[in-house]
Amino acid sequence: MKISEIATIIGVDFNQEDFEITGINTLKSASKTELSFVSNSKYINDIKDSKARAIIVDANTKEFVPENSIALVVESPYWEMAKLSKYFAPSIEDETLPEPKIGEGSKVSPKAEIAKGATIGENCTIMAHVYIGANVTIGDNTTLHPSVCIYRDCKVGSDCIIHANTTIGSDGFGFATSKLGEHKKIYQNGNVVIEDSVEIGSSTAIDRAAFGTTLIKKGVRIDNLVQVGHNCEIGEYSVLVSQAGIAGSTKMGRNVVMGGQSAIAGHLEIAAFTTMAARSGVTKSIKESGLTFAGFPLMEHRLWLKLQAKLAKLVK
Repeated sequence: MKISEIATIIGVDFNQEDFEITGINTLKSASKTELSFVSNSKYINDIKDSKARAIIVDANTKEFVPENSIALVVESPYWEMAKLSKYFAPSIEDETLPEPKIGEGSKVSPKAEIAKGATIGENCTIMAHVYIGANVTIGDNTTLHPSVCIYRDCKVGSDCIIHANTTIGSDGFGFATSKLGEHKKIYQNGNVVIEDSVEIGSSTAIDRAAFGTTLIKKGVRIDNLVQVGHNCEIGEYSVLVSQAGIAGSTKMGRNVVMGGQSAIAGHLEIAAFTTMAARSGVTKSIKESGLTFAGFPLMEHRLWLKLQAKLAKLVK
């Protein structure tokens, strides 16, 4: 879109030379042809290093916009970004793409549906009622069980197994809220990348990123009924047990273990080789590697056991 069109949509006066904007992205990831935004003062330090051609800001943050960028000043940057995200969302399916490619030795059920632009590797098994969206890439020797759904632009590696009814790349739970309590959808324009040798149980949901990628690294094991929020990163060989949930933009190191019904809040960092017992609730980043935690509020597992012992004595 032209920057003049964008300015009109969000109600900003723009009288400078017009130019093209190719997409919306975060301050850190935006290129010289992209638009970004500042929704929280904690991101002020990221503004000065951003390469974004234009940045949506409010009156309090416009002074931090670098010379190479244009400041678009609005009352609520997050709301206006949500409004614009619709214009940069790709179509769900694209009939102009080439016919799907299926590698040698792959078996695809006649009841499966493969959209244009998709690529399936060699020796894959695609079972009944699987849906593979536009521009999806599936590696070699991967098995998709019945009713697996993979939305457009997502990537699944080689030697993966995805069990029935799991959805890869559905929209992340993202929306802006106005002062009047109205909600506006933020179109999730990123994707999901699943690396090699990953197994995912049935009825699990892995949300696509708002911008960029939700990443499941190699060797991960995910149980049934697990929720992975948008823009998360799950480290190599991590294990997520049934009904675990991870809120958006959380990054986990390698070999993290989440017990059943444990949960992690958003925008946190979890150190490698961390273990969380069943029903743990994580609200702060874990920086030290190799520890085991339990409970809510979260505490080291040995302390939690002592606390449970003392509580048991109190009720006798």
